[in-house]
Amino acid sequence: MSFILDNSVTMRWFFGDGSPRDLAYASRVLDAMKTNEAVVPGLWGLEVANVLARAEATGLVSEARSETFIGMLEQMGISVDPASPAHALASMLGATLQLARRYKMSAYDAAYLELALRTGLPLATLDEQLLKAARKTGVKRFAAG
Repeated sequence: MSFILDNSVTMRWFFGDGSPRDLAYASRVLDAMKTNEAVVPGLWGLEVANVLARAEATGLVSEARSETFIGMLEQMGISVDPASPAHALASMLGATLQLARRYKMSAYDAAYLELALRTGLPLATLDEQLLKAARKTGVKRFAAG
C-alpha cells in the first residue's frame, strides 16, 4: 500500500524527539516503509534540506550525520509526485492554494493534503493542523503498524 509521507514524520526519524506518542507513530511509519511505498510532493526534498541545513547551521548536527540520513532516505521507497507543482497554481488558482486558504495552513502543508486528496492515499503526518484539515476533507491518516 502506498501513502503520503509528511516531513513532520521524516524529521522525527532524524531527530528522535517529540512526544512518546509521536515517536511511536514515526517508528511505525518507518517500519511500514519496508513493505509500503511513500509518495511525497516535490517540495518534500526542499523541506528536508531546509531542516537539515538549519540544524547544521546552529551546530545541532554535523554535515556527516545529515549526509548519512540523506543516504538512508535515498534507499527507501519514496516516490516524488511530479504533478504537485502544477496543482499549486493551475486551474482556478490551484487546488493547493485553495486548500491553504480554506484551512488557514501553509501552502507547504496544503501540498501534502492536495496530494492525498488527488491520489486517494492516506497521509502519514504528525502535524496537528494538517491532521485536522485532513479529517475535514475525508483524508485518512496512515494507520502504521
